[in-house]
This record gives sequence, C-alpha cells and structure tokens, in this order.
Amino acid sequence: MRRTWDEAVWILLACAAAYFGDRYLLDDHFELPAVVPPLLGTALAFFIGFSNAQAYGRWWEARTIWGAIVNESRSWARECIYYVRDDEELGIARRLTYRHIAFVYALKAYLRDEPPGSCDEVFRRYLDEPERAQLQGKQNKHNALLDWQSRDLQQLCDEGRIDGYRFLQLDRRITNLCDEMGKSERIRNTVFPPTYNYYTQMFVWVFIVSVTIVLVNGVGAYGILPAFVLGYVFVVTQGIGLRLLNPFEHLMSGTPLDQISRGIEITLLEMLGETDLPEPVRSVDGMYVT
Repeated sequence: MRRTWDEAVWILLACAAAYFGDRYLLDDHFELPAVVPPLLGTALAFFIGFSNAQAYGRWWEARTIWGAIVNESRSWARECIYYVRDDEELGIARRLTYRHIAFVYALKAYLRDEPPGSCDEVFRRYLDEPERAQLQGKQNKHNALLDWQSRDLQQLCDEGRIDGYRFLQLDRRITNLCDEMGKSERIRNTVFPPTYNYYTQMFVWVFIVSVTIVLVNGVGAYGILPAFVLGYVFVVTQGIGLRLLNPFEHLMSGTPLDQISRGIEITLLEMLGETDLPEPVRSVDGMYVT
C-alpha cells in the first residue's frame, strides 16, 4: 500500500465521483443493470491474467538468460585457466578473463541504456590501452569484446597453445554467450503492444465506476468501500504486470543486473587467485537488489 498510495487515491476519487454522479445526475434517469460489473470484471480478469502471464514470461526469460551467462562465465574462466598452455603465470587466462568481465558490464550497460562512459572504470581496470581506444569507436561494445575473444582464441590455436578439442570447447562458450546476448537484446528491443495495456487500463476504470454505481444503488454510500477494494485489486494486479514487462529496467521488479554482474566479477577474480575483490552488491531494505 505504501508504494501504491497514489493509485489508491485515484481509485477512491473515482468511486466518490461515481457515487455523487449517480446520486445527483443519474438518479431517476438511468439505472445501470447489475449484470454489467460481473461480466466486465470477468472479462478484465482474463485480459489482465493474459497480460501478466506474458509479462512474467519476459521477466523469467531475462532471469534465465542471465543465469546462463553466469554459468558460461564460470566455465569460460575455468577452461581458460586449465586448457591454455601458458608460459606466463596465468597471463593469457587473465587477459581473456578480464576481457570477459568487461563484456558482462558492457552488455549490462547496453540493456539498461546507461549513459556513455558508465563502464569506463571497468574498462580501465580490465582492458589495456589499445583495446580501450578501439572500443571507443564501437557502437556495440559487448559484441566487439566477443569478437576479440574469438580472434585471440584462433591465434592461440594457431600457435599450438590449445589443441583442436579444447579450441572447440572454448569456441562453444563464445557461441553460447553470443546466443544469450542476442536473447537479451531481443527482450530489450521488443516492446509489448501498448494498445493492449492502454485499453485494459481504460476498461479497469470503467469497471470501477460501474461497480460503484451498482453497489451504491443497493447500500448507499457504504458501497464505496467494497467498490474501492475491488478496483484496487484490479489496478494493482495490472500494475504488477506492467512493472515486469521490461525486466532490464532499473526497477525494484527488474532483473538484478548489478548484483549478477558483480557476482560474476568476484567469482572470476577468485578463480584467478586474486584477493583484491570488489564488494558485492547489497540489497536495499532487505528486499531491493539492483
């Protein structure tokens, strides 16, 4: 209720307006059939249920995608560490893993429409100067980083640092990451039909007015309270679906990309044996994670 008080106020005003309109304008001139609110409410329940099911499907797919990115990230780092024959102390594996961390943050920034430069600090830590300079001219930075991973992987194979089987294993990781990246971009760039939500919302308010009129005709002003409760249920239920439609937005109901990205970063650095680790992203009020 604390987060929906403005909607509650509008519903109460709509119920009050319907009551006074029926009493002073429609009384003795028009009587709304009592069957209208139940029929309209049933239809709305189907509409809102379908919309919320689609919204939850988008939200759950987004979370599944990033769960797969977490798993692929761990496998990528592990295979880079143990599959690549390295003359240096994890030098090649560290470069490939660092670049992967930069990829994760670049993808997150793209999905959330973060302003240019939001990943500069990450890039400075995990990319060398030539790569940072090349990345400045790239519109799709996360895809460019995957391209460089493939380039280096092919070079390692040509130099004999990895055999054909291990090359295929690592290349499959890049392909899987590209698939998950494309799925994320599809969700971000595909807008749920706005007319569907617009008309559903309009019919919800028609329902609130109609159910108020029918109830006050039976029990007077006391009918405002049950009408308010019914309207509040419909409005809040639809609002839940609307908040889930865009799972990558920086909302309480969105996919916690900051937490997931930071978790990937910490895990991969630990796998490299590093001890200077960033702090994990904490929840806000014990429930809100960005």
